[in-house]
Amino acid sequence: MNEIVTLDNISDKIFEIRNQKVMIDADLAVLYAIPTKALNQSVKRNTARFPEDFMFQLTQIERNELVTKCDRLTKLKHSSVLPYAFTENGVAMLSSVINSERAALINIQIIRAFVRLRRMLVENDALRYAVEGLERRVGKNERDIQIAINAIQSILTPPVPLKKKQRMGFGPSGDRQ
Repeated sequence: MNEIVTLDNISDKIFEIRNQKVMIDADLAVLYAIPTKALNQSVKRNTARFPEDFMFQLTQIERNELVTKCDRLTKLKHSSVLPYAFTENGVAMLSSVINSERAALINIQIIRAFVRLRRMLVENDALRYAVEGLERRVGKNERDIQIAINAIQSILTPPVPLKKKQRMGFGPSGDRQ
């Protein structure tokens, strides 16, 4: 890979369409350094590997909304072919269809971006629920505010790993463990 493809670069290319996190065929083709037509031909030669929960074709309305949201996709606006959207599983399957070292390396980064995005959503939900619960409890005095701050800090700090349990009994030498 000549240029560096970062997780942030990939995360910018993940959209939510039909309540699913997906990547568009044109963006994937750029990452894999192949024409979009070649990517789609590879997929069409292996349709059995791409069920609806792995890949779907956008409607005209979905395409127009996507083009409106993202300037880099304006070339799709006048295309006669509707783009395909690949879910995380579909992107993983692409690595078996597009046989190149670059595709394998890019797929690893893409899967990491999906995982990171999912983790961020889970963490944000936990924080949002905690704040909503605190909003109901927090009064006007400082004691309640301090309780709220402590609760948020406890959510944001990573959990402490459990200590290894000390074995009980006698060892082979007769000494206590």
